[in-house]
Amino acid sequence: MNEPVRPARPHQKLFDDGRTVREVVTYARRGSRLDAKQQRAWDEYAAEWVIPDEAVDDPGFSLESWFGPREDGQSAPLIVDIGGGVGEATAVLAAARSAYDILALEVWRPGVAESLARVGAAGATNVRFCSVDALWTLENLVAPGSVSEIWTFFPDPWHKTRHHKRRLVTPANARMIAERLAPGGIWRLATDWVEYAEQMIEVLDAESLLSGGVVDRWDERPVTKFERKGLAKDRVITDLLYRR
Repeated sequence: MNEPVRPARPHQKLFDDGRTVREVVTYARRGSRLDAKQQRAWDEYAAEWVIPDEAVDDPGFSLESWFGPREDGQSAPLIVDIGGGVGEATAVLAAARSAYDILALEVWRPGVAESLARVGAAGATNVRFCSVDALWTLENLVAPGSVSEIWTFFPDPWHKTRHHKRRLVTPANARMIAERLAPGGIWRLATDWVEYAEQMIEVLDAESLLSGGVVDRWDERPVTKFERKGLAKDRVITDLLYRR
């Protein structure tokens, strides 16, 4: 049986004349140059822990093959970390969850390199990194009903009104992400932008597959540089938890 053909991932979709289609994405591309420390981490860990962008173009690609089976031969439950930055939270949370496979989605290559170093130092061997657009990845590579938990900590608030369309939490995105959660699966979010928190609540409260709302700060989540920056500017940190 032929594998279904996946749509082109962002930055790969072309018009008939060869021009690249401009798409609305939830992130901005930044520099990809690594410093010496980041390069050492990349050289040590990337071959095993980083899924190359082009690998997902293979019709037979499967996430499970990148993690491998557990000792009992079964696949581990999956956690998806959207936009983990430099891995401050990813490494700590992954090390405490060795029974889970963790897919870390981050487009910034130096951030991935720093995350590799942190995950390696934490002794967590259960994380795989992918720099393909998170929404495309969830929709096309992650099966509906297969995710135990999703983390979205301090996503870009795209605070200018004209950029709100680039926010991760929109009605359409929320429905697709909710569909990826297993029954009882949870989506944890945090933001230091009150207006974005209000939009998140409005959108997620309206999603019929989810229930939840504002919760106390998750004490397992380390204080990251993004949170420290927000606190330094006297911003209110909002934690949300929604369950399918």
